[in-house]
Amino acid sequence: MAVYSSLAAVDLGSNSFHLQVARVVGDQIYPLDSLRDPIRLGAGLNREKRLDEDSQNRALDCLKRFGERLRGFDPHGVRAVGTNSLRVAKNAAGFLKQAEAALGFPIEVVAGREEARLIYVGVAHSLPVSKEKRLVIDIGGGSTEFIIGRGLKPLRLDSLYMGCVSYSLKYFPGGEVTKAGMKQAELAARNELQTMVAGFSKGQWHDAVGSSGSARALAEILQLNGFSESGITPDGLDRLRSALIKAGGIERLDVAGLKSDRLPVLPGGLAIMNAALSELGIESMQVASGSMRQGILYDLLGRFQHHDMRDMTVSQFMQRYQVDSKQARRVASLALSLYRQLTAGAEANDDTAPHYIAWAAKLHEIGISVAYSGYHKHSAYIVQNADMPGFSKMEQWRLATLLLAHRRSLKRIFTHDVEIVDWRMVMSLRLAALIYRSRTDIALPDFAVRVNGGTVRLGIALDWLASNPLTVTALQEEIDEWSAAGFKLDIKSLRELEAGIEAQAA
Repeated sequence: MAVYSSLAAVDLGSNSFHLQVARVVGDQIYPLDSLRDPIRLGAGLNREKRLDEDSQNRALDCLKRFGERLRGFDPHGVRAVGTNSLRVAKNAAGFLKQAEAALGFPIEVVAGREEARLIYVGVAHSLPVSKEKRLVIDIGGGSTEFIIGRGLKPLRLDSLYMGCVSYSLKYFPGGEVTKAGMKQAELAARNELQTMVAGFSKGQWHDAVGSSGSARALAEILQLNGFSESGITPDGLDRLRSALIKAGGIERLDVAGLKSDRLPVLPGGLAIMNAALSELGIESMQVASGSMRQGILYDLLGRFQHHDMRDMTVSQFMQRYQVDSKQARRVASLALSLYRQLTAGAEANDDTAPHYIAWAAKLHEIGISVAYSGYHKHSAYIVQNADMPGFSKMEQWRLATLLLAHRRSLKRIFTHDVEIVDWRMVMSLRLAALIYRSRTDIALPDFAVRVNGGTVRLGIALDWLASNPLTVTALQEEIDEWSAAGFKLDIKSLRELEAGIEAQAA
């Protein structure tokens, strides 16, 4: 098991970028250093949902500074996560290449519910232990996450496409605040909330907790100005709302506790928070110190302590789709053995590949629950589009590609501009699934695999092939499939068997 004395989390939010460095002591994480930069990436999204050049440059400059602080960190001890703006930006792929180069580490873009899960993990670790259910609300720059959980476990997750940056830009252009504009923003937020009110309203939880910048900024302003004795309340928000409308704009608002970096996004955050308290029946909300970056750190720590959420998710999917666990273990064991041989002596190996092969072996048949015909396509679709806690969108795409490639045609698998999965991962999984087609514990021969230039030579005992004619036919088709995809798979004993059969026929 890998042991790290320090871990780092990078949160690429739609409003601010955060870097958190922490020291690991047993199962606990203690902050060592933090950096924050109000990039407002979400403000750089134009009407075509493309990040403009200025916002990209601000982000890249910030990531270069973060990269300097992270210099020397083990790649496995750093996790960088992108959120809503990078989920929706149509030119995110090109930007991410530059961003990863600037930071020096891979960047994952997570789905809204995965963002919500990470937020809850961070918040839960910062709060006293309680048996009661908690509601956590996190107003970000481009989305707002809602979570109900108990202890360290999230029970219900949702993410809505509304945030303090996007709402401030849309309803309060130029920082001007009018009564009509505030009412319009609140109505828009209340309309968004209608889709999840039933599952998150009062009675479903005991305490309400706010997370991240908007909640902390609002709570501080309310308390310092006497609008609220503690935390965030509907009455306190109404008093701040009145003061903001009376001022007519954020630059003219004269209240204590208002920080310059929060000023441009205050009206949007206020409108969303007001709507949330009203629609969900929240009478009082306390603010937690934990947030998504702490959640990223604890989730990263769990991966090294054999508590990887991705493993738990795969196990849950196996149960949900009634996967034959014995068959999954057979395929996984053989696929991993073949992969080790295929990569023996290689200069650089992907140490995440065995994890993907194992996950793929466990999930490659989940599509059978939809239909047997083309089930590999159904498996890939489910994995690419389902909510999979612990997995980033890129990780789901990579896993889905591996599932799609595990049988039938290979023609479209290796034609991407960016290689999603290594051909050796695909070959290992395909051969394992092919050989265990009988779905029984068969006696296997010794497999000898060797890569020689552009050719893969697979050694299989001739007598075993002779006694398994169905597998022989499948291997002949497999050779043709790899040839069509531009690879050469050579099985000497198969050629010898065919020559012997032809000689007998003659």
